[in-house]
Amino acid sequence: MSKYELISGIEVDSDLKAFIDDEVLPGTGIAAGDFWPGFSALLRDLTPENKRLLRKRESLQAKIDERHEAADGRAPDPAEEEEFLREISYLADPPPPFAIGTSGVDPEIGAIAGPQLVVPVNNARYALNAANARWGSLYDALYGTDAIGAPPTGGGYDASRGALVVDWAWGLLDDVLPLEAGSHRDVTDWLGGTDEEGWLLFELPDGTRTTLKDPDQLAGWKSDWSGLLFRSNGLHIEFQFHPRGDTDARADRLLKDIVLESALTAIMDCEDSVAAVDAEEKIAVYRNWLGLMKGDLKASFDKGGRTVERRLEPDREYEGRSGTFTLRGRALLFVRTVGHLMTNPMIRLDGDEAQEGLADAVITALIALHDVNGARANSPAGSIYIVKPKMHGPEEAAFANRLFDRTEDLIGLPRNTIKIGLMDEERRTSVNLAACIHAVRDRIAFINTGFLDRTGDEIHTAIRLGPMIRKNEMKGAAWLKAYEDNNVDTGLACGFPGRAQIGKGMWAMPDLMADMLAQKIGHPQAGANTAWVPSPTAATLHAVHYHRVDVAARQRELAGREPARLREMLRVPLAEGRNWSEEEVREELDNNVQGILGYVVRWIDQGIGCSKVPDIRDVGLMEDRATCRISSQHVANWLLHGIVSREQVDESLKRMAAVVDRQNEDDPHYRPMSDDPASSVAFQAASALIFEGVDQPSGYTEPLLHAHRLKLKSHH
Repeated sequence: MSKYELISGIEVDSDLKAFIDDEVLPGTGIAAGDFWPGFSALLRDLTPENKRLLRKRESLQAKIDERHEAADGRAPDPAEEEEFLREISYLADPPPPFAIGTSGVDPEIGAIAGPQLVVPVNNARYALNAANARWGSLYDALYGTDAIGAPPTGGGYDASRGALVVDWAWGLLDDVLPLEAGSHRDVTDWLGGTDEEGWLLFELPDGTRTTLKDPDQLAGWKSDWSGLLFRSNGLHIEFQFHPRGDTDARADRLLKDIVLESALTAIMDCEDSVAAVDAEEKIAVYRNWLGLMKGDLKASFDKGGRTVERRLEPDREYEGRSGTFTLRGRALLFVRTVGHLMTNPMIRLDGDEAQEGLADAVITALIALHDVNGARANSPAGSIYIVKPKMHGPEEAAFANRLFDRTEDLIGLPRNTIKIGLMDEERRTSVNLAACIHAVRDRIAFINTGFLDRTGDEIHTAIRLGPMIRKNEMKGAAWLKAYEDNNVDTGLACGFPGRAQIGKGMWAMPDLMADMLAQKIGHPQAGANTAWVPSPTAATLHAVHYHRVDVAARQRELAGREPARLREMLRVPLAEGRNWSEEEVREELDNNVQGILGYVVRWIDQGIGCSKVPDIRDVGLMEDRATCRISSQHVANWLLHGIVSREQVDESLKRMAAVVDRQNEDDPHYRPMSDDPASSVAFQAASALIFEGVDQPSGYTEPLLHAHRLKLKSHH
């Protein structure tokens, strides 16, 4: 149980207070005697407004529920629905045309398009891997995944596969770094030239020499000519050579590897991919963020019987036509805090748990002072990037803006030093996106669509109207395309190019890289200058798409199209006229239930907020609270409308618990559920997410997950 200290009128967990006083504040120039009174005043002033906004969510949902219950299962006419939503102030008046005023952003935000990683910041190894994923080996990414065919199964180096890797990679070079004559596949040597010849010459088998079609694509070289650096669509490609005289090299200075600039940015997540329900777990989150901002985070782990220590990568140094220069060695880091909903027992205000989102904003920004007022190794522009998720509409965005204003005042930062990433993942934000952006127009640095949370909110908003279509059908629903297009259209209309990112969602299947290569090019083609990937390897492969698509040019093309229509976003994905077979219903139910159990058992029992969870077909999927939200809301919806019965759900839960137990049998920390479901807190949590799903605020999983994990921790 927590021990609290009363300070400036708030009760603070003693371990959290010691962490802030002893580890965070030193080096910021802020004394504890100044920080705590200001922090207390911020919590006391903003908590009532936070709670009022949450009550408004519930009030609007109640009005929608009442209307939908009276509709007798008929999908509403979008025009009538729009009129109703305006009457109840769910839809806000759009602002007049405007351009965002964000300034002081780093080039990774405004000028360059590329992949974005999202990782749980409480896992130091993952956090370091993501931060260091700025550069990645294309050869390794191709060789070790299914990108060019079934991945290797071990047994030493496969020379034939290596040849396929080289052929694929050099084919990419022909497309994105074309030569005046010949192919990269045929180059036998790379030679420094002169102004007259060109700065770099490529020697072909017959002894002739050629140059790049665009000589400006040569960005630099290593001082010892062990590497060459090129630029394509703003991203860098580094050739790495075997040293001269290397007996393993097939030819003098043969190309050893192609390294791509990969994850330009990475989100260190305190939210959907993290299980942090009390001071102990929140301190672990904050401590890793502190290590990243101070630059001293490290992680040790066993790899093949030896201990490996990982640290942050240094910058990379090159020579160029104008002298020596450096490129960043690691990704630019955002931090994603929690939304407005949750409270946390780490701090108490008047006997009640404090709003976690208020505390997160202050503490993560306070920690980031170590970068802003120090070496600025993360943000040379001197900004702090905070992603604020799960906001509903422009009032809540405006509240976040006031929270950041107060945070800047508290820790002594100029106005709009803190930039905001606005997650476009709740329906009331999607249909009011321009107004939400307008509310944070001078600090907005990022908008991002999220299929899973957006679908979870879509289901919950209309949960009483009727049964929804099957989960996989949602990807073809009318509202989804309009939502994805509207995000880009609105960002472009509000002046995002050069100032802020337009992002797209996660590729959730980290083992299916061939499919990702085939499909995820759709994100830059849609006008997004970043999109989420689940691993550093995926970041390197996704970087290929930004070499093939000039996103800035694509955004200019899209700026002239007809904007997405609001009424298309209001089309509810009801399963009208569908007559599913018993087998189809069982398949859908089992798929959802297995996913819920597979995720929840790790969340509750082990405090793992995101991991690769095998689905019902044993395909590994990246699961977090967003995936759990859609699955639990979908089953709750079908249960409410009689597509499945409580008995069917109970039976599926017990049967799928055995499946999940089997899938985790090699995990020594795993606690089986199927032997005695009644004694498994994880099983009870999964059941509650379904049977109490209709009544959960916005369909969120956090309240029940937190309650059950705290119950488990109290018994241990």
